[in-house]
Amino acid sequence: MSTLTPPETDLHPTRAELERLQARSPLFERPGFLIRRLHQIHGSLFAEETSEFNITPVQYSLLTTLETLGEIDQNTLAVEIGLERSSVAEVIPRLHARGLVNRKQAAHDKRLRLVRLSAQGRRLVAKMAPAVQRAHDRTIEHLSPAERDVFMLQMIRLVEANNERTVVPLRLPEATASDGDDDTP
Repeated sequence: MSTLTPPETDLHPTRAELERLQARSPLFERPGFLIRRLHQIHGSLFAEETSEFNITPVQYSLLTTLETLGEIDQNTLAVEIGLERSSVAEVIPRLHARGLVNRKQAAHDKRLRLVRLSAQGRRLVAKMAPAVQRAHDRTIEHLSPAERDVFMLQMIRLVEANNERTVVPLRLPEATASDGDDDTP
């Protein structure tokens, strides 16, 4: 009997699985490819679950942000979801035409357009919530509950660590001691 062990048994089980899967395709060694591919998959699941509503993920982000923040200007809305102002300026008229948002000029600055969710928009967001949650759940359903938590944590860490490197950083609240930045138990 040989005392030598196969190379993969010397590795941590996660590393061994990673190497096995990466051997199937060089694309699996590229975080950018995997992120883009997972985004495509989630977009398909979102469309499948929400097809009856005719709302895109970006539109849903705008609507839910307005639901949370109330009336805000389009520039602030763009920063709140990390989207270019020009993209928001293209989406808002479509949502307005469907009666989902209301728009008006700001009294204090005529250059600013204020946007708020309409009553119809609030009803749509509420009606869509279960379908959107199904899309989110389906995106990560093949992970165990513990793996889902780790995956979400790692994505948040990467977004926060790289947020300022984008054309439009996402507005994030300042970290607090309760966010785990200190050594208190």
